Amino acid sequence: MIALVQLLIKYALLEPFGVSTSLDSLGIILLILASISIAAAGNIINDINDIETDSVNKPDKIIVGKSISEKTAYNLFIILNLIGVGIGFYLSHNINRAPFFSIFVIISVLLYVYATYLKRTLLIGNIIISILVALSIIIVGVFELLPSITPSNQQTQVLFFKVILDYALFAFIINLLREIAKDIEDIDGDYKAGMNTLPIAIGRERAKIVLVILNFIPLAGIIHYIISNLYKQQIAVGYFLIFIIAPLIYICIKTFSAKLKKEIRHISNMYKLVMLFGMLSLLLYLFILS
Repeated sequence: MIALVQLLIKYALLEPFGVSTSLDSLGIILLILASISIAAAGNIINDINDIETDSVNKPDKIIVGKSISEKTAYNLFIILNLIGVGIGFYLSHNINRAPFFSIFVIISVLLYVYATYLKRTLLIGNIIISILVALSIIIVGVFELLPSITPSNQQTQVLFFKVILDYALFAFIINLLREIAKDIEDIDGDYKAGMNTLPIAIGRERAKIVLVILNFIPLAGIIHYIISNLYKQQIAVGYFLIFIIAPLIYICIKTFSAKLKKEIRHISNMYKLVMLFGMLSLLLYLFILS
């Protein structure tokens, strides 16, 4: 999904409208490779640190310790981080913005700290990982738009950067909701591992109520966006109603009635779909901006 959204920002949002950008096709491919390498490294270190909880929550899906050894997993973690940070170093110097290199280092370090410590703390780990998801979107605007700003195109560059920020905010909120849903699903294994997630702190049923309440934030935001910007674009309005608003309402209803672990997992997967359809809506800008 990271690769998809970065490609869509480049080729569905920026390129069709002749926006000044800094990366050619090879550059965006390298940015995607750096992003997914660091994300994959984050997944690996997370799996290494989740062996105890996964043995309870999803024993049939354990990879580290079964399919591959912990030593191999650590080596892959180091290699993928080196690839991601190394490419980030190259890209930053290629566009004459050496300080941008620090973004890749910060993301890599935060993923490690999240997996080893922050995910055990109340909501902080959820928020940090959601910020990192949003950063995977913002980083395209940082590398594509900021180095290309001139006095003559500043207004256009800022306009498109704001659009990217809107999508990053959407990704942050939806991922945060999904993280809470996953915590509700994994409450047994997390409790055994001594973690302090929201459902452990306030109870599973109260956590479900919090999730439903928070679910109204993206609902309200998207409805406001439609009323403010898309009310004349029937295709776009229909798309958001069917693929974003309707699933979010469905999630609210299902969350109240969910009792079994598989029902919570279904809610988590629905958030994935909402995220996917939200990113695919970038294809609509050809209609919206025209």
